[in-house]
Amino acid sequence: MAHARIIRFFAVPVIIIGIAISGLASAAGGAGGNRHPVVPIRHVIFFIGDGMQMAHEVAASRYLYGAGDGLEFHRFPLQLDVATWDVTTYNYWAKRRGELPYDPNRILPWLGYNPGEGGTRPESLRKDGANQGPRLAYLAAAATDSASAATAWSTGFKTDDGNIAWLSGDPIDGALTTLAEQLRLEKGFAIGVVSTVPFSHATPAAHVSHNVDRDNYVAIAAEILRRFQPEVVIGGGHPKWTGKYKYLSGADYTALKTDGLGETYVFAERRQGADAAAALLAAAGTAAKSGKKLFGLFGGADGNFESPVPVDKPGAPEVNPATRENPLLKDCVSAALTVLSRDPEGFFVMFEQGDIDWANHTNDFRRLIGTMWDLNEAVRTAVAFIERPGDDITWSDTLLIVTADHGNSGMRLGEPLGVGDLPLQVKAAVSPCLSVYCDAYVYPEGNVTYASGNHTNELVRLYAVGSGLSLFEPYQGMWYSGTRIIDNTHIFHVMAAAAGLSHPSGLATDESTPADTK
Repeated sequence: MAHARIIRFFAVPVIIIGIAISGLASAAGGAGGNRHPVVPIRHVIFFIGDGMQMAHEVAASRYLYGAGDGLEFHRFPLQLDVATWDVTTYNYWAKRRGELPYDPNRILPWLGYNPGEGGTRPESLRKDGANQGPRLAYLAAAATDSASAATAWSTGFKTDDGNIAWLSGDPIDGALTTLAEQLRLEKGFAIGVVSTVPFSHATPAAHVSHNVDRDNYVAIAAEILRRFQPEVVIGGGHPKWTGKYKYLSGADYTALKTDGLGETYVFAERRQGADAAAALLAAAGTAAKSGKKLFGLFGGADGNFESPVPVDKPGAPEVNPATRENPLLKDCVSAALTVLSRDPEGFFVMFEQGDIDWANHTNDFRRLIGTMWDLNEAVRTAVAFIERPGDDITWSDTLLIVTADHGNSGMRLGEPLGVGDLPLQVKAAVSPCLSVYCDAYVYPEGNVTYASGNHTNELVRLYAVGSGLSLFEPYQGMWYSGTRIIDNTHIFHVMAAAAGLSHPSGLATDESTPADTK
């Protein structure tokens, strides 16, 4: 197989972009697609639907609105496809195709994701539906995990499965500087991490901690709470409901509960029978007025927030909270932005709906719809916060991004269901897929099918609105000629450039594609 060797050093365009941002003429902005001059961006709002692929978006949109493109972020003016592979995925295919293992100085992007086998667009956007079986076999063979995916956009570096802001190969001095660290050091930004799963889980952790193993939850929590100390932390992992100190130590929980870690944090937590949203918003108000930080600790038996529950109600979609003792993600958004917006220098915040992933691990369509609704409502809340009058947060100084870390389950949809309609979902006696995660849910009417209960190497979608959208343009097709695909590491460089940072990654790439996939 012949390849054209065109080596390109990734650092070059990043430096140019970082310098040129103030000279750009304009960028699309506003949820309706209006255009505003590019000004230095002081607010970066980053949403992650963990495990969310295009089919999940379509399914939720059909349930809620009767069409596949009705979610809040489907209206955003910039929409792209993102490759999500990590070093572990890359090496899986390199070994099978007789190529050298991953080398950051010589990357062959098509080894991580091959458009000829996986598609140039997400499957749900394809019109012909051809080749679905072979595509799913390729896509399910090897995929990133949440830790390495989050490291990609938080540092600009590819790494191994399980690493938290740490170099591939786990060198002793392999801690990678994160975007959040740079923004705080160079720009004075306030930092927030929010998730519906434990706050020391992979996605939030990769922004504000460093570790060679994502499962070192207690050590990760200690670094977050005692070293980095983000201005806002909200997430699951409450020890009272998990029954053990799995996600933070007893000492850290006691310190938070007794004096807010030396009066650093205003602390809100899950309480039996209490309204979590009210408690969290009250704590946010106190933190904002007193100049303190906010910590919200919630979660259920597995550490995660209980997922909202959709109702099978044709013609009248309805989604209800599973419990009032945990907040919805939209409540977390309101609380976090109340605190972060007080910082005059600006802020970076990551919001994760982490249970989309868990819903798909267990092939649970109903839970998927509930979690997607939760994400959509949260994005709507952020948009409304930016657009409210009377403050200095506007689209002209804000970049809002919605994307996913990877696909999950290879879910595909059959004949469209109507508004408020859910498929017949049955728990079978025998698991329908060979996965450590997969539960025995089957869909006898054929409206929904699942290929696995594991992550998939599918393209995911990226949606963006606000200022600085033109910064994405140089990356579209950079690694995959003839497409609009960007890599997940490119998201780091766009956010860094939008905020006025310049941090080349030093990666070199071979832009070629195998001859038989062109």
